[in-house]
Amino acid sequence: MQMSGPARTTSHASSKAAVLDVIRAAGTISRVGLINATGLTGATISTVVRGLIEDGLVVETGRAESTGGKRRVLLELDHSARYAIGVHLDHAGITYVLTNLGGAVVGRISRPGAGAAKPADVVERMAAEAAALVGSVGIDRERVLGLGLVSPGPLSASAGMAPPPPTMRQWSDFPLDTALGQATGLPVLLDNDATAAALGEHWSGGVDNAATVAALYMGTGIGAGLLVNGITYRGASGNAGEVGHICLDPFGPECWCGARGCLEALAGPSAVVAAARADKALARAAGLGRRRSVSADFAAVSRAARKGEPAALELLERSARYLAVATRTLANVMDLEAVVLTGPSFAIAGAIYLPIVQEELDRAFFSRANHPVRVRLSASAATASAIGAAAMVLQSELVPLHHGLRLPGNLVESEPPPVGA
Repeated sequence: MQMSGPARTTSHASSKAAVLDVIRAAGTISRVGLINATGLTGATISTVVRGLIEDGLVVETGRAESTGGKRRVLLELDHSARYAIGVHLDHAGITYVLTNLGGAVVGRISRPGAGAAKPADVVERMAAEAAALVGSVGIDRERVLGLGLVSPGPLSASAGMAPPPPTMRQWSDFPLDTALGQATGLPVLLDNDATAAALGEHWSGGVDNAATVAALYMGTGIGAGLLVNGITYRGASGNAGEVGHICLDPFGPECWCGARGCLEALAGPSAVVAAARADKALARAAGLGRRRSVSADFAAVSRAARKGEPAALELLERSARYLAVATRTLANVMDLEAVVLTGPSFAIAGAIYLPIVQEELDRAFFSRANHPVRVRLSASAATASAIGAAAMVLQSELVPLHHGLRLPGNLVESEPPPVGA
């Protein structure tokens, strides 16, 4: 890549990827703004932009206000040029989204989860349901780049869930991505749901490119997706951020992962539901009659807490205190700047958890004298993982990254460096 002025690090595998990602992140930007943000020469920017326009990915969309000279032509993504499918597979439910090139959701459906069905049967159903979603929106299937599939971790690159969570034992070593790719005829990318949720926050503009952020995910389990300078940090096997398996009590209850005293075993949705069912008065108040899914029972306990049931509120606040301590540990290790609460369980109970997590970080985060850690609830907590799954496809196909480097953080319009402009 030819550079203009001081060299800037770039996370992208090509100049085309870098330019497209900057346009996506900026919303609208001029060619001059692209030179400033990427460090590429004016000639390179002109060539890349011309190619993106010819490919139908970028359009010219008017001119910027004059700053004394010629008004600059603004560029933006053609959001209807390409689409991606995101699928979040869980025991309790399967969520499907179809997003446009900018990551905005244009179609969404939720269907029953994997349950106890055979993986091959579930995959066949998922392929049909994904095709039905695309058909319902009425777009040309040729514009669909691929399908992102996310599920609870841990994941193996070659064999899906290994080992799977307790509710999905039958998925052990099942080749998820290969099977669904064959069933749909689409490229399939596989990742864990927490990492996907973090990517979804980034792609939709929910977090600062230059920040170190954790997307704290709670569905039936607890995990975290990590973003460093706009890049998801996955670790050696793609399973970084397993905050649910931070040990908070070495003599605590046994966790399904094989350890004792994990956050998930002490305070995850399953632990909350088990404690609620053990309290007969609370079980009656929350309507916990016949056994349903953990998700449904956790939602019932959360509704009871919001209505002022003291035992339900006490249970959730206890869970939140455990989670806050684990979050502080993660914040200390990663020197986090922000935490986003996301996932179906936070969509229901986030208002109870958020102030307790924020108070713990304000009180005891190691670097609090240098900077705070901001905690907020995701605007799309219930579907964040499916949206992130679609974003995985968009990023992989259109803006592939060199691992370990960073996304340009400066998208401000300014005059380009004089050399080669």
